Amino acid sequence: MPGTPSQRVDPPDLQRAETIDKEHGRIETRRIAVRPPPARLDQQWPGLVQICRIERIREFKTYCERQVIYAITDLPKERAGAAQLLDLSRAHWQIENRSFRVKDGTFAEDACRVRSGNAPIALAHIRDCALALIRRSGRKPKPAREAFAANPRAARRAVLTA
Repeated sequence: MPGTPSQRVDPPDLQRAETIDKEHGRIETRRIAVRPPPARLDQQWPGLVQICRIERIREFKTYCERQVIYAITDLPKERAGAAQLLDLSRAHWQIENRSFRVKDGTFAEDACRVRSGNAPIALAHIRDCALALIRRSGRKPKPAREAFAANPRAARRAVLTA
């Protein structure tokens, strides 16, 4: 049957990579296909060097999730081949997830109802600064927030001595 993996013929400029991880009670398969952009895209995005298709499959005991995303990059394949781009895409989400999970768990950021003007951005910056101060002090974010809430003088001292 045409198109089956055993008969598929990739273009010579296409690179592929795959990782499979088993953790947190699931199996995660990540695949990437990378190639130079077609000429029409190259003209629309100066500096565009590679286009990517990333597929993520998460298999749980009772169900499976599949996500496909597309990405563009200005990194040449000599600096970032398929395997490196797959690693970079995963590292990006680790950083994002770590930051957002901690901010939401520590400061209940998702529950914040402030939505107008510059206030949401200002509050996000204040939370970022508070988190940086907490990390610099060597404490865990949630217990530190609770300790500073119970002792505002210590919180002010931490800000003034930073």
